[in-house]
Amino acid sequence: MRLSRYFLPVLKETPSEAQIASHRLMLRAGMIKQSSAGIYSWLPLGFKVLRKLENIVHEEQVRAGHVPMLMPTLQSADLWRESGRYDDYGQEMLRITDRHDRDMLYGPTNEELITDIFRSHVGSYKDLPLTLYHIQWKFRDEVRPRFGVMRGREFFMKDGYNFDLTKEDALHAYNRHLVSYLRTYERMGLQAIPMRADGGPIGGDYTHEFLVLADTGESEVFYDSAVTDLSFGDREIDYDDHAQCQSILEEFTSKYARTDETHDEAKFSEVPEDRRRVARGIEVGQIFYFGTKYSEAMNAMVQGPDGKKVPVHMGSHGIGVSRLIGAIIEASHDDKGIIWPEGVTPFHCGIVNLKQGDEEADAACDALYKSLTALGLDPLYDDRKERAGGKFATMDLIGLPWRITVGPRGLKNGVVELTSRRTGESEELSPEEAVKRIAEIYAGL
Repeated sequence: MRLSRYFLPVLKETPSEAQIASHRLMLRAGMIKQSSAGIYSWLPLGFKVLRKLENIVHEEQVRAGHVPMLMPTLQSADLWRESGRYDDYGQEMLRITDRHDRDMLYGPTNEELITDIFRSHVGSYKDLPLTLYHIQWKFRDEVRPRFGVMRGREFFMKDGYNFDLTKEDALHAYNRHLVSYLRTYERMGLQAIPMRADGGPIGGDYTHEFLVLADTGESEVFYDSAVTDLSFGDREIDYDDHAQCQSILEEFTSKYARTDETHDEAKFSEVPEDRRRVARGIEVGQIFYFGTKYSEAMNAMVQGPDGKKVPVHMGSHGIGVSRLIGAIIEASHDDKGIIWPEGVTPFHCGIVNLKQGDEEADAACDALYKSLTALGLDPLYDDRKERAGGKFATMDLIGLPWRITVGPRGLKNGVVELTSRRTGESEELSPEEAVKRIAEIYAGL
């Protein structure tokens, strides 16, 4: 993309309402614009990152054997009355009456709707196990929306639901989700720590939240520092292998890590003193096993092997896709702006022309742009007639991991400058070597 043809409304000044780094930088980098309290328009740069995260989530869900679908944002209140949650959920639920005086709601979650779909079409244990998921806009009427996309009212979320014949099968689904989430977050450049959590209004005896450590996190967390040494890496996973999934779950959850809601000071004191940590965390996902809570209330039954009807065991699993963008920025930024991990960057690299209008510099930038594009990469070419300092500031603000700088002086020596946004280190390479280096960096992602 040529920047002269792109819509990137960057701001020089920080809006007064932005209290945390991610909110400030998303506004300044032209990623979002507030429409009303807690509701944002996603401008091209922000939308591009949102789609990248969505694609990673889809890929990892499908890899784990889960089936994508899409449910509506508006739901019938009758389903929520059937489960008993319509009056219990609270004022965060936006309730609506349509023109025929039917009670509706803007869905904050989808347990009732997916259970209704399941009971309408599945009647035998032979159709199990089954996990369905979708990624969809949701709404919770926060009393004090703040921190930009971190605690907005409208948000983009993946929620999945497993249906199993037995508790044992459902707990395997739970373990499978935990493993798939670990892989998902690492692909995004995040270390998300699974922590024992509270079931809240969704319910369930088994639940883990995934939290990214950040000073602006809304939760206080207590953990053994050994958990930050764990890495999923490039290990191969057979999601049908119960023992392997259980082993990985135990590896990542055996060390103490809890939110303030479930913190146990006695157990925490058993952690070696030099490894005890108290910090803040940003929740980016949660998994639940809640047994037959919804299937019994809503008569979601299947015929078992003995011919008798039994309620299915269920769980739900969520990832806050839009919230993840704020979490990534909170975990990866500096005074100049965002620093995107390579796995989620909106553009693979930036090209800065130091002397727009110079015949040789223009030709070299055009050649770089075409070479990178031909390799399936997506560069952002700053071809504006803007001073060099302004171009560098824009690139630093929007946080592309790599920048290729082209100027007449370097071209006389046959080189361009390749700069890492994260380290600030630069090296001079021929244009061909710079293209090769960028291609190598992204080859494994």
